[in-house]
Formats: sequence, structure tokens, C-alpha cells
Amino acid sequence: MQEILSELKAYVQHKDYQLYRRRLLDAAYETQNDTLIDEAIGWSLQTPKEEGDNTLAWLNSGARLLQKVAEKIQHAGPAKRVQLVKADNLTKQYAKSVFSLKPFHVEIYSGDIIGIVGENGNGKTTLLRCLAGQLQKSTGDISYFGIESSDDFYSIKHKVAFIPQRIPRWFGLLKDNLHFSAAISGIHGKENDRMVHFMLERLNLTKFANLTWDKISSGYRTRFEIARILLQKPNLLILDEPLANLDIHAQQTLLSDLQFLVKSPTLNLGVILSSQQLHEVEKVADKVLLIKDGNCFWNNDLMTESDIGELVVELETTTDRTHLAAILPSSIAIAFNGNFYTLSGHFTAKELLATLSEKNVDVHYFRNITHSTKRFF
Repeated sequence: MQEILSELKAYVQHKDYQLYRRRLLDAAYETQNDTLIDEAIGWSLQTPKEEGDNTLAWLNSGARLLQKVAEKIQHAGPAKRVQLVKADNLTKQYAKSVFSLKPFHVEIYSGDIIGIVGENGNGKTTLLRCLAGQLQKSTGDISYFGIESSDDFYSIKHKVAFIPQRIPRWFGLLKDNLHFSAAISGIHGKENDRMVHFMLERLNLTKFANLTWDKISSGYRTRFEIARILLQKPNLLILDEPLANLDIHAQQTLLSDLQFLVKSPTLNLGVILSSQQLHEVEKVADKVLLIKDGNCFWNNDLMTESDIGELVVELETTTDRTHLAAILPSSIAIAFNGNFYTLSGHFTAKELLATLSEKNVDVHYFRNITHSTKRFF
């Protein structure tokens, strides 16, 4: 928990006030102290919309809250890493389709974010639905939370949450749906109000609390669904294409929130998500799996430098291909897709950038994708 306290001080120092707000809410939640959680919610509600006269008062109030929180959590240990799900030789064959999910192995632990990437129609959703228990596997074994029989899904369904790409329509006000979700999970009375208000603030939904489905964007419907699910306190959160309907800023916010959530010792949570947003997912995932034609084509957790071999980079420049080939060693392969070049060979990024700079090549974009699934697209 000392890591959170250090983060909070850094956020204030660099004026990252929204991150500060979100993480101080997290820290207050970790205390499991009702008074501190209520105080954190009230403090968050006072967050200045713009930096101004009341910012200092808000920061001072936050500092006092942080001191109280620190006294409660300073001796707390790190989250325990436990295995949530293990799948061995998992396959799925559809009766009237040529597609099949080939033997698949994956282990998911609390504190992990696992990214499943690949083009549409290659098996990402099939895999996630099998792991979520929504789709009957053809062969293989899946063990959940140490429970011996995965067929007894009634015992584990409350620990596994699946959020589809298309969020099911709900009726009534957003906040009423959250209150209902908390109630059916056994959270009643003042605790129900507290946790709903906490989720509204933590996931930036307070201003939408009294709105209905048709008045909320698809991106905020996704955030609502995450809030609803978290009130049920699952251990495994499975998200199918959660970034599909979000702009780049919302994508980054959601992914950073998932990173924060899996660090929580109280939640004891693991996350597995699918996406076509390769760069964004690879920045936050502990492990990335690439599915192609139903096969696990790439597992970055198992790859070594000898497996990877040559360096691969993406380059965007106004320099034409003929000139680029003339100034680079012939051993460097050059491919062009109409927007940027892909360069591969036995060289270092430092050497390549030095050569480009020496030859006055105007570089607009440069990315090392040697360890990225992007190299296969």
C-alpha cells in the first residue's frame, strides 16, 4: 500500500489531479472504513472543474484525508497472488461451422491483466465466452478458484463476470440500476447507498446518475456496466472489446482504471480482455495472446529474444521508399503499407535512429514493435 501513497504524492506534485482523485478514492476504499469512504466521496464531489481559487482548499482537504487513510493502510501487505482460472487444452467446435478454437492453454491470476488480440472472426469472443461459462467447451479442462468441478457453474458464476461488446439495454435511471445490482448482491441500507455513490464517483458516472439508457453514450454505458459488475465483487472480470466504442482518451482512462483495480488487495481481481487496439492493450497487459484462425499464434509471456530474432520497427516519414532504401543498409528489409514503413533486420533502434538523423530524414513516427503483436498484422 506504500506504492499507492507514493503515487498520490507524485500526482499532486505534477498536478495530475484527476489521477489523484481516483487513486485517493481507491486508497480510502482499501481501508474498508465507512467514515473514510464517506469522507472520500464527499471530497471527490468537490473536485474543481478547472484549476482555480478553490483548488488549494481542495488539495488541503485531500492532504488531510490522505493522512487519515495512510494511518489505516500503512502496515497493509501487498495483494496475494492466487490462481483464478486455469484452462488446459480448451477447444470449441461448432456443429455447422468450419471454424474451431484449437487447443488453448491459459492461466489467470489475481493482479493480472491478460490481453487477447486478433482480427475479427479469429476466436477471441469464443474463447472469452468459454472461460466465462457462457459457451459449452468441446474438450479440455477449466478449473476455477480451486473448485474441482467446473461443471458446477452455480458455485462459481458469482465470481466470474462477463461484459459483452454490446451492453444489454437497461431501463430506468442509471443510479437505480446500480442500487438494484448492489441489493441482489446482498448490499443493503446505508452500505448500499455508500457503495453506489462510491462507484459513481470512482468511474466518473455521477453526472449521469439520473439519466436513462438513451441519454448516455455507448462509452459510458460500458463504464456503467463495469460499475454494476464491481458491486457484485467478482474475482474474474472478462471484457469483450471494451475499447471498441471509446475515443482514445476514454480508452486510456478505462485501461488505467483496470490497472488500478487489479492492484487492490480487497478486490482480489484478475482481468482478461479482448481488443483490436493493440498498442493500448499492450501498454497495460501483463500477458498478451494473439489468436489467429482459432490458434494461439503468439504468447509474449513465453517468447525469448532468440525466438524473436530480428528487430522490427514502424516508421512514418515523408521520405520516399527509393531514397530510404538508398541510405539504409541492404540487410534491412523495407515494407510499405501506404501509411508507414515496416523495417526489419539485425540492427538496434539506436543505430537506425542515428542513421536517419545523419541523413536528415524527417521522422514523424517511430515505434519498436519487435515485442508487439503488431508485427504480425
